[in-house]
Formats: sequence, structure tokens, C-alpha cells
Amino acid sequence: MSPENLILAPIITEKGTFANEKAGQVLFRVREHASKDQIREAIEQLFKVTVVKVRTLNFLGKERRKGLKKGRQMNWKKAYVTLKEGEKIEFFEGL
Repeated sequence: MSPENLILAPIITEKGTFANEKAGQVLFRVREHASKDQIREAIEQLFKVTVVKVRTLNFLGKERRKGLKKGRQMNWKKAYVTLKEGEKIEFFEGL
């Protein structure tokens, strides 16, 4: 699978910004079946940075109900990517 399909989107939140400032970590939403090695290679290819460590978390989709119909949102995975000291990924370069 190509790196563009493996990494879905960066997660830009207050918690993610704090992790970036304190530990040099960047958060990404990735495909549910992606392994840590695949995530590492994809980030290094896409952003031309050196990845030191990758941590992942799996999230179960929430159950939703509308009237009598029940459903479930999709499961998803979050990746905390720790970059080499001094390197960073800029998502909003023009601001």
C-alpha cells in the first residue's frame, strides 16, 4: 500500500500540540491495519524526516442509534510519531 493511502490525516488538537512541544511527537490518523513499521516508512517518505519511535492506539467506533435503527461508527487508529531531535513537520507553513 502506498504511503499516501496509509496515512489518512494529521490530528491537530490541543493535546497533539502539547505532545509536539514537549516530546517532539506528531499525531496522525492512520489505516486500522497499518503496522508500526509501515507507518514509520510512510512518514519518512512523505515528510523527509527521521522517525525515532511510533506508538499506536486503536479506537472502537461508537455505537449510534437513530430511532429503532442501530449502527456503529468505524474503528480507527491513532499514531504518535516521535521525530529525531531538531526535526519537525510543519502543517501550516504560511501562517
